[in-house]
Amino acid sequence: MSLKQLISHCKKEDIKAQEQLYRLYADKLFSVCLKYSNSYQQAEDNLQDGFMTIFEKIAQYQDKGSFEGWMKRIMINTTLQKYRKQGVFEIINEESLSEVALEIDEDEFSVDFLLKIIQELPDRYRQVFNLYALDGFSHKEISEMLQISTGTSKSNLARARQILKEKVEAYQIKTAAYSS
Repeated sequence: MSLKQLISHCKKEDIKAQEQLYRLYADKLFSVCLKYSNSYQQAEDNLQDGFMTIFEKIAQYQDKGSFEGWMKRIMINTTLQKYRKQGVFEIINEESLSEVALEIDEDEFSVDFLLKIIQELPDRYRQVFNLYALDGFSHKEISEMLQISTGTSKSNLARARQILKEKVEAYQIKTAAYSS
């Protein structure tokens, strides 16, 4: 069955088609949920909630653009909606911020290490960092998604970069000490 046919069957609330769509995309969309959740368990819950929303809204998908991208956006919004309700975003005085340069030598750090330190960021910083740095959203888009000002988006990104820079530098110092 083609993707177009699968979507068509899902629009008719065909449970077998929904199950097939879930199996087809669950792993990929789980990684999205994990990136925006603060625990594995929460990511699992967000995946289930996101798929419920996908199945509820699939009739709204008009075959324009990437279906996977459409689902990804629903997963991100499902996860972020919980954070908006909790009010986890912090406003920082923009004048006090300076642009933090975060340069990472990809040969020096494993992907697992980088994902681990990103996952350790406080929720408000991790969400903005992921949206901006990993998924390419603009500060304007982030501010709309999270219902915060663009200034808050920029400040949370700057703080996330500062924390990541400190963790990377600490790791470098630690590994240099071991190797000498």
